[in-house]
Amino acid sequence: MTSAANSWGALEVQDHRVQVRLERLLAHPQARVWDMLTDSQLLPLWLAPGSIEARPGGRVTIDFGNSGCPIDSPLTSYDPPHRLCYSWSQVGEPLRPVTWLLQEEGEGTRLTLCLDLPDDGLVATACAGWDAHLEMLMAALEGIAIHFPASRFRQARQAFSELVPG
Repeated sequence: MTSAANSWGALEVQDHRVQVRLERLLAHPQARVWDMLTDSQLLPLWLAPGSIEARPGGRVTIDFGNSGCPIDSPLTSYDPPHRLCYSWSQVGEPLRPVTWLLQEEGEGTRLTLCLDLPDDGLVATACAGWDAHLEMLMAALEGIAIHFPASRFRQARQAFSELVPG
């Protein structure tokens, strides 16, 4: 097992899988953050158009268009407003579970995004993509619409590539 961390996130490699944790402290109530993660009307503000059937075993469909793979996954964990889990892999690809954990912290929310990735050389890119979407989420919570932050993505990809054992 190999572990590494920096200010961008933390990762651990074990048995050809990489577990990644990205944490953000948000100055917004847990219920508001949960809505951003699960409300079909709010998803396009920070992620992509899609829908989440808000129930255990419900479907998650998110269409990234030409910029990424479409998500069509069952909810493998659904515990409002604390935990949400699904996979963002395409059919026939290795599973890439995404777990969102929300915890009240003061008047805000600690949001932890856990990624479980195959150790396939795309780890830094995947981490950077989710980091960029977290930036978009934080802006959307403030009522600000931003485009995908390509510059931040490139910085994050470099930072994560330094964490991934070569």
